[in-house]
Amino acid sequence: MKNGVVGAAPLPALTWCCQGWSPPRCRSQIRHVRIPLQPHSRRTSGATTAAAAIAASWRPGRRRGTPGAAGSCSARAGYEVRAAASFRSPPPTDSRGATSWNRTTAGASTGFACRRSGPRGPRLLAMGPLSARLLIQRGRPKCDRLGKIRSLDLSGMNLLSEHLDPKLLSRLKQLQELDLSNNQLETLPANLGLSHLRILRCANNQLGDVTVLCQFPQLEELSLEGNPFLTVSDNLKVSFLLPKLRKVNGKDASSTCSQVENLNRELTSRVTAHWEKFMAALSPDEEAEKAQADFVRSAIRDVRYGPESLSDFTQWRVRMISEELLASGGTQVHEANISERPPEATAIQEPRAGPVASKRPGDGPVHVSPNKRVCTSPLAQVEGSPVGSAGSQTALQLEPLHFLQCHSKNNSPRDLETQLWACAFEPAWDEGQAGATSQTVATCGGEAVCVIDCQTGIVLHKYKAPSEEFFSVAWTALTVVTQAGHKKRWSVLAAAGLRGLVRLLHVRAGFCCGLIRAHKKAIATLCFSPTHETHLFTASYDKRIILWDIGVPNHDYEFQASQLLTLDTTSIALRLCPVASCPDAYLLAGCEGGCRCWDVRLDQPQKRRVCEVEFVFSEGSEATGRRVDGLAFVNEDVVASKGSSLGTICLWSWSQTWQGRGSRSTVAVVVLARLQWSPTELAYFSLSTCPDEGMVLCGDEEGNVWIYDVRPLVAQRPPPPATPQAPTQILKWPQPRALGQTVSRTMVNTVVADPTFTYLTALTDSNIVAIWRRNQP
Repeated sequence: MKNGVVGAAPLPALTWCCQGWSPPRCRSQIRHVRIPLQPHSRRTSGATTAAAAIAASWRPGRRRGTPGAAGSCSARAGYEVRAAASFRSPPPTDSRGATSWNRTTAGASTGFACRRSGPRGPRLLAMGPLSARLLIQRGRPKCDRLGKIRSLDLSGMNLLSEHLDPKLLSRLKQLQELDLSNNQLETLPANLGLSHLRILRCANNQLGDVTVLCQFPQLEELSLEGNPFLTVSDNLKVSFLLPKLRKVNGKDASSTCSQVENLNRELTSRVTAHWEKFMAALSPDEEAEKAQADFVRSAIRDVRYGPESLSDFTQWRVRMISEELLASGGTQVHEANISERPPEATAIQEPRAGPVASKRPGDGPVHVSPNKRVCTSPLAQVEGSPVGSAGSQTALQLEPLHFLQCHSKNNSPRDLETQLWACAFEPAWDEGQAGATSQTVATCGGEAVCVIDCQTGIVLHKYKAPSEEFFSVAWTALTVVTQAGHKKRWSVLAAAGLRGLVRLLHVRAGFCCGLIRAHKKAIATLCFSPTHETHLFTASYDKRIILWDIGVPNHDYEFQASQLLTLDTTSIALRLCPVASCPDAYLLAGCEGGCRCWDVRLDQPQKRRVCEVEFVFSEGSEATGRRVDGLAFVNEDVVASKGSSLGTICLWSWSQTWQGRGSRSTVAVVVLARLQWSPTELAYFSLSTCPDEGMVLCGDEEGNVWIYDVRPLVAQRPPPPATPQAPTQILKWPQPRALGQTVSRTMVNTVVADPTFTYLTALTDSNIVAIWRRNQP
């Protein structure tokens, strides 16, 4: 198991005090509510659990979570579960009152202040240069000598960078606290000479670079919020350059330090390997100086690690490591010079002893075995005949990378109850390049949406909305035109859930830039059209599916959504799936009452439509009205669906089924094959497909991931095999350890792989995001 990048500070140990299971809303408000089973809750033996829809007795706002950023988290050796770091200060909010993104790297809040202004906007009228008299007036303690001042407040004076005279400020020999916030500073002079400075406040300026802060080696507290040109990479640079830093923007800096240490370790290893390869290919005739310069350039160009959003930091470190390697003659590379944090920054509280409680009444608990050994082989071939006629297929080599606990309520490491429901990989930036894919995945559950880099395990962003319960996420890539007339690609993430609102999240800029009041009841699922980047389908508990055009954001990053179609359903839609061969014409939906199809062509006059066709999976009245909670296209013709019968996944042909429809409103599907799956009676385990690899994926109630290579099945001619086909392999739950205890069982609600099947992400019922990486043979 590879050590992942750990971005969370050491936290109090988890106590396994899972209280009674609660569906996705405040448990205290539904204790005496009995309503029919709905999506996002599961029926348990001997009791009927409450639905995810808002109960009549529940009022928004009663459950108050502490809105704060989450530290990134990942697995250590032994599949360790890492919890999110706890930050105290509330996040910024946008003009609509929606909670803004929280960055995990030192809690940066950059990118919020400038979105309604130009890149740098008109400057305010600045005051004249500083004077010794002014410094004495604004300094503390009150004295008549600059050398005795320990605290100096220069905030709100409209100072420009040129007003900071190094000769004058260097006379402040004992200065420990300096406030430069709310000015117009674009940079700080490099030779201020404030060697004893411990606290620096530079909020709400125009700073664009942080490397100059290395002149303050004793700095312990730093404030940089409201500097719109600083990025996540700048926060990592700050942590690297200031070894004694304890707080950034009022929040603990230890999580960022952990990220920097792990990134630095991996970059050092990769640059060293690149050096060895470079020197082996070097001819004896080449000049040493030219070869050394070529090495630095080639290292910056070829050494890659981590997400694109951190590329500025990684390339900056690669250059430093390469130059250090050259200076030492290629014999050694020193790791990051980051000293150990003070004891108060990393103190671990002793956990209280607590009983092990069931996750939900009458259902399987999350088993915790303190002395259980970690499973050393996560791969297991299922018993029975393998798929295909050519003998057994080679099992995929999937390595567990990270186990993250980043959706915790109030960032508590003790939260093993938050249910995680949906995840989706970001569209590749370079779609024209063959094999292009993304390693960034969005996950949702509880009151949070997280964006995670699968390679490093770093939680790049976390968006929190108190009193919300997110059920679904979907990506789209928009083409926008900047004020300068340049075209630019935007990745926009849509998230929705309990409150019936669709939030459009601009991930790169880091804030919520659109809010659609889509439904009066909870939204069960949503998806974007594969052909129209601005068309969004939303399905709600109000038994309606609405097609929206979210539009293209204006220069103020604002969306103006419009409603295009309303589709009426007789039961709640759980999964939406535009027909792969004709996505502009028909929409499939897996519903509580079966599988249905609508005509969604926009050239038709009706703007409100009823179901066109209902699909059944066998003849007879008993086949109708059965829940379909899994639905996805394997290719342009073959559909995978789950829920119509226990213990199986059905593969059926869209084209053959549609051709045999005639004028009937109820049609039996043309089954190509049935896949063996878990016989559980629990619902809402979502399946997914990886069309480029011909894979079908589904989790189960034991924490396993069922993997099917269906290419041989879809290529064969009917009739279908008489018995359900066994999976290609079952990926066993690796039993990660959380603070000394083993999580040996959990439910995998959904599992999704990126288009090239490089990374696989599974979401559990116990607040754990599990990430595997495929190792190529």
